[in-house]
Amino acid sequence: MPLDRLVAARVVLTIDPDRPRAEAVGVDTATGTIVAVGSRDELTAAHPDADLVDLGDAALLPGFIDSHSHPIMSGMMCREPAHWIAPYVGYPTYADVTALFERLEAETPPGVGLLFNGLDRTLQSAPELTNLDLDTFFPDRPVFVLDNSGHEGYFSSALIRQLGWVGGMPPADPVGASFGRNPDGTSNGRCSELQAVMAVLMPMMATVLTDPLLSAAKWYRYMAENGITATTEHTFGLTLLPAITALASLPDSPLRLSLYHMSTEPDPTAPLDTTAPEAMVRKVGVKLWADGSPWVGTIATTFPYLDNETVRGAGITPGPGGEAMMNYTRAELDDLLDSLAGSGLQMAFHVNGDLGLDIVLDAYERALTRQGLLGADHGWRVEHVGGARAEQFGRAASLGVGVSMSPFQFVYWGDVLDGTLFASEIGSQWQRFADAVCSGATVSFHNDGSVSPPIPLLNIQAAVTRRTGSGAVRGPEQRIGIEGALKAETISAARHIGRGDDLGSIVPGKRADFVVLSADPTTVDPARLVDDVHVLGTWRDGRPLDLDAFLEQVSAVDPAQHADLPAHAAVHPHC
Repeated sequence: MPLDRLVAARVVLTIDPDRPRAEAVGVDTATGTIVAVGSRDELTAAHPDADLVDLGDAALLPGFIDSHSHPIMSGMMCREPAHWIAPYVGYPTYADVTALFERLEAETPPGVGLLFNGLDRTLQSAPELTNLDLDTFFPDRPVFVLDNSGHEGYFSSALIRQLGWVGGMPPADPVGASFGRNPDGTSNGRCSELQAVMAVLMPMMATVLTDPLLSAAKWYRYMAENGITATTEHTFGLTLLPAITALASLPDSPLRLSLYHMSTEPDPTAPLDTTAPEAMVRKVGVKLWADGSPWVGTIATTFPYLDNETVRGAGITPGPGGEAMMNYTRAELDDLLDSLAGSGLQMAFHVNGDLGLDIVLDAYERALTRQGLLGADHGWRVEHVGGARAEQFGRAASLGVGVSMSPFQFVYWGDVLDGTLFASEIGSQWQRFADAVCSGATVSFHNDGSVSPPIPLLNIQAAVTRRTGSGAVRGPEQRIGIEGALKAETISAARHIGRGDDLGSIVPGKRADFVVLSADPTTVDPARLVDDVHVLGTWRDGRPLDLDAFLEQVSAVDPAQHADLPAHAAVHPHC
């Protein structure tokens, strides 16, 4: 491969144990491949005609990888024209949320609907809203507010009228979901669980989101601005494929996607049929759900939620969730894995509770044994594992199961987890980074967009310091070193998304995908990582990406081609 470009920096952190630090990288821009890694002097002497890009005092690293995300839906629910009102994006209290409500009611033309996402009853001390609550802010405006858990939604009387419900009465409850009702049977402006939430949300998204592909692209940009060059669509279904293909085919598309097909679709193991470049989009796994969310009390645990005002205010029943919180019986899990495990695809199970993880690992061991995959590089994963016990990571490692962790659960909910939701011996240990890494399991980090902002540097900071968003240190024995945290956002994440062969480290033969940082993250005070280190840009295939050009390219696509994207994406749950 001809080397025609050299990229030099104060330091190149390769994430390669054979040569962890360098000063320059040689690239073949025709193939987007790394050709050489070394000192500036040796590479410039060996390739005097190569184009030299000098990054000055910056640090060059392999592009960050978010190993579990939902970028299409995240863009539509968290980028303009929707409004993201989560506590960690500028709205820490319910008063901050209502101030935004008042401002938008005054500024928005009459009759124009408003869509909000991220209300958090636990962190913002927000009430469980009704249509009458929303009507005090929006007396004549269609409004929908999605709870931060994604399990509940709230909507105004104007939206009830727009839905055309006769007499204001909602339709019959879907299986496993419900509409809130007043004593007289009329809607109280609430909907719970996926099918009911989607029945209200989808018509709203169709009217508010005038260019849904552009909304999705804005989340791609947001991830890239935080240094991410590859991620996943962890609830992939075929209806999302046109949008994913369109974005992946643009010259400045900043993200490579690995797709995890929902197990609930008719044929989740079918080969992917797309015109998108194979280097940009690959189908690598199947997504399954074992239990639910810690924030609404639906995780399968052996330990109890505490009995206090915060827990009951969040609608959580004190006590342990137990096996009743599982989405499948063990027999159903076995049957499901028997139908999927021979496909050669990864299995990726959402599981938060320790009991849920026991059951999943039992089912994994049986299925891996039956398929003759024990000891093979099968790539099977578990997702989130917030309430896992220490010894469970060793068991995962012994099965070759990767552990994709959620630092954001600790960052944003760590203070309420420790002593409020759970006893301190449980809550302070939430997201056991050290236990996971020391077990020998392959550990990656993710942000599960739109559940949290996709900020790898904050994940790294949290894992190294065990400081929550308030600055409190909780469970300091679960700290890990900066090198391990960097691996969790690069090479380990690459392996988890099925791209360990060509992404995640700066070595010859791999793709020249980089993040440029303002300083070497291994030399700054870990507690100030997000303050003192900034993302300066990302590269794909050996060239810097132009994110303004990317949005211009998306804007040139006729919005009518993807007008049905909200309806398709809304049936894809996040987690």
